[in-house]
Amino acid sequence: MSPLPTLLVFTDRTQATRPVTDVVRAAVAGGARAVVLREKDLPHVERAMLAAELAHLLAAVGGLLFVASDPSIAADGVHLAGGDAFPSAVERVGRSCHTADDLLRAARQGCTYATLSPIFPTPSKPGYGPPLGPPALSAAPLPVYALGGITAANAGACRRAGAAGVAVMGAIMRAARPDRVVADLLAAVTGET
Repeated sequence: MSPLPTLLVFTDRTQATRPVTDVVRAAVAGGARAVVLREKDLPHVERAMLAAELAHLLAAVGGLLFVASDPSIAADGVHLAGGDAFPSAVERVGRSCHTADDLLRAARQGCTYATLSPIFPTPSKPGYGPPLGPPALSAAPLPVYALGGITAANAGACRRAGAAGVAVMGAIMRAARPDRVVADLLAAVTGET
């Protein structure tokens, strides 16, 4: 199994300034190598077609596509919401977590990684609870990605606190230049400028 990248890009076409495939194409050009396709409200066939398009974009650079909550759609893995059942026969499984107990449960289930949110205040999911802050990342029993309000200015602090990387949705989906946002995030999280 290939190692996980330091940045997970989550899609949200309701926040995107253009079609999701165009945003992901730009994000990949900026260095993104892992995408989580959300868009859970799309009909299954339409979502599967979108997944195939994104998988093609990512395969060209050795990237990974995760599909949120639906292991039946061909992808490199699945990303589960807190209440989703753990799938069988999926090599890479991530889970959305919001507490230390959620992280322990994800680790016990055998998840490959988890996201922990919200780390900072976020306009993408207001009212999701108070920000946990980077220290919440330090005791994770599995690779954890900081999610919620992540920017190039705070991504490095998340990594220094123990995160495997950062996960970003709104800042990339809403960006005029997703490639630049991704490049800046990667530079911040890896400490390279």
